[in-house]
Amino acid sequence: MELIEKINLIISIVFLICYSYQFIYIPVSLLAKRKEEPATDMTNDYAVLICARNEEEVIGDLIGSIKVQTYPSERIHVFVMADNCTDNTAEAARRAGATAYMRRDTLRVGKGYALERLLELIRTDHPEGFDGYFVFDADNILDPRYIEEMDRTFSCGHDIVTSYRNSKNYGDNWVSAGYALWFLRESRYLNGARYALGSSCAVSGTGFMFSKKVADEIAGWPYHLLTEDIEFSVDQITKGRKVAYCPEAVIYDEQPVKFEQSVTQRMRWAKGYVQVFRYYGSRLIKGCLRGSFSCFDMSMNIMPAFVLSAAAMISNLFAGIYGAFVFGDITVALKAFAEILTGIYSTMFILGAVTTVTEWKRIHTGTVKKILYAFTFPVFMFTYLPVSIAALFAKVEWKPVRHNITLRSIRSRRKEECPDLMRIAGN
Repeated sequence: MELIEKINLIISIVFLICYSYQFIYIPVSLLAKRKEEPATDMTNDYAVLICARNEEEVIGDLIGSIKVQTYPSERIHVFVMADNCTDNTAEAARRAGATAYMRRDTLRVGKGYALERLLELIRTDHPEGFDGYFVFDADNILDPRYIEEMDRTFSCGHDIVTSYRNSKNYGDNWVSAGYALWFLRESRYLNGARYALGSSCAVSGTGFMFSKKVADEIAGWPYHLLTEDIEFSVDQITKGRKVAYCPEAVIYDEQPVKFEQSVTQRMRWAKGYVQVFRYYGSRLIKGCLRGSFSCFDMSMNIMPAFVLSAAAMISNLFAGIYGAFVFGDITVALKAFAEILTGIYSTMFILGAVTTVTEWKRIHTGTVKKILYAFTFPVFMFTYLPVSIAALFAKVEWKPVRHNITLRSIRSRRKEECPDLMRIAGN
């Protein structure tokens, strides 16, 4: 059984080599001074892209939050693709003031295909194009200064900009809090540090923009893997482009609350990461060999953590079975397994606790829940491992996630728990 201890030691060392740099991101994010970006004359024309499937309950709130932006409204054009909808999403979007298209395609399913079709239609109706394109999900709500702040960063010469991703329903339960805390950490301690160091950030699902130059280069939206956001990021990074970050631009996102729903979504993400590495792995490795830290960073974020953790779990499982049948003793394997779990929990707790403390005022729930969910965060992250392993063998398809948290429901929450959201809801 000494072999399993050596395997675990090797895995731990490799894990440390691969990810120790992310702990350096913490002091970098805390100590780095914000890059000063001059005010702009706010003359860029923007297209807002929203792909929605059965989102009539929430899409009006998103469009409403766009209509009250501090950025000149005549320079913001909202386009909605009602994708395979069976409800009145398109009608709701039009009532809210957006241009809505409808798409019916049960074979080419997913946000990537919907975005591709939406951009095709926009090019037909607006051949002159726009200076920049925002991408949001229908359940999002924007802070009133969102587009103005993104415009400031964009006008400094960045072709792709991502923003600070907050959540509408952090305090619903441990599942929604797990998602929300991860996205807060990703914004502050991954993208924030990357931007401060001059490396590339990464797009995460929603709340980002790209320039007309990028739109013309990619000729639409050729990203159709299960995680089209990561695919877009990796493709652009391997071409030498960097994604910028605007921490002042805050977007509020709705997180799943049901664990079964979470499993389905994270299986898609896990499968998507594998797909991205399969298609772009060689380009990432070549970029690493050329000295691109951004390529190394993206490589570490889409593959090794899962591989190393899965290897540790599987090797200890087989060691336990072997020990039980051959020696009638599984204590060594159980001890090693417990050490792995303790290590994972401790690491995730530190990351979650640091994020909770520093983002305390931006976490919209009560004090007790903020503290409690810092302890459940490692459990949420640990459940990612069996989900990821299952994704390797299961057939995973894109499935929509239902959203129903509206501004009306937010108004009914305690004001002291959600001051920023209450301010937006009051508009």
